[in-house]
Amino acid sequence: MARSDDDSWDPASSVGATATLVAAARALATARGQRTGEPLIDDPFAAPLVRAVGLDFFTRMVDGDLDLSEVPDFTPERVDALVDAMALRTKFFDGYFIAAANMGIRQAVILASGLDSRAYRLPWPSGTVVYEIDQPEVVEFKLTTLSRLGAQPTAQHRAIGVDLRDDWPAALRAAGWQADQPTAWCAEGLLIYLPPEAQDRLLDTLIQLSTPRSRIATEFAPGIVDLDADSARAGTATFAAQGLDLDMASLVYPGPRHSAADYLSERGWHVNAVTTSELFSRNGLTPAPPDEHDPLGEIVYISAELRG
Repeated sequence: MARSDDDSWDPASSVGATATLVAAARALATARGQRTGEPLIDDPFAAPLVRAVGLDFFTRMVDGDLDLSEVPDFTPERVDALVDAMALRTKFFDGYFIAAANMGIRQAVILASGLDSRAYRLPWPSGTVVYEIDQPEVVEFKLTTLSRLGAQPTAQHRAIGVDLRDDWPAALRAAGWQADQPTAWCAEGLLIYLPPEAQDRLLDTLIQLSTPRSRIATEFAPGIVDLDADSARAGTATFAAQGLDLDMASLVYPGPRHSAADYLSERGWHVNAVTTSELFSRNGLTPAPPDEHDPLGEIVYISAELRG
């Protein structure tokens, strides 16, 4: 189903199902690290959250009952590279928050938080408040599921069910966010699901809300600019025989857009950017060869600071 201005979702539908896909990849990376003793990440909540969503494809994936190598074009090497890439993405944003905390920032805001569990698994310093923003159904599902698991946040945790197309800054303020304090903002896996002009509005809002020493982390997928919709559709269609109906081409907004790195740099932010290949090398892994089946291209991960 194509996107619309007033669409909504839960973790089993539309954009929400992509959050479940990402959580399933984190679960696989966590399980691999436990087997090898060389973990890139440790997300003990990923697999239980995926199982609770109840999409058979992802449940079989995290339970080891789905052999992705049997899916067309998914060689064992490609599967390993995809899982590693997601683990490294997670590690990048984990490291971003830890570095911000070490610099004394005690407010973290995770936009479109999905099934992210950082509020429950990162070693937040005392006094840190983690705000999570997502669709009301997504927020309610995650809070309910983690409560049933007996999970406890490792920081003060304030989940806000509000659409980012609505007045989310007002909801954030109402939840206790302090406008005069620096904030570590995170927009992980979000921008491709926004029209280009909405991406700019979101970044403008973050800039306007930020005091000196605030930080922003996000990414840029260069392939979104001239996305080959047929290629993107074919990539997810290969899963249809396994029971997953997820048309990525209908969920994203292709077309010319700014790189978040350039946009923030031009507005006075100090920007660092790193490609997926560089993350592989930094972590002692051999970068995967270019994936001809990935229409989004090589992701660039971005962290930016507003220096005072």
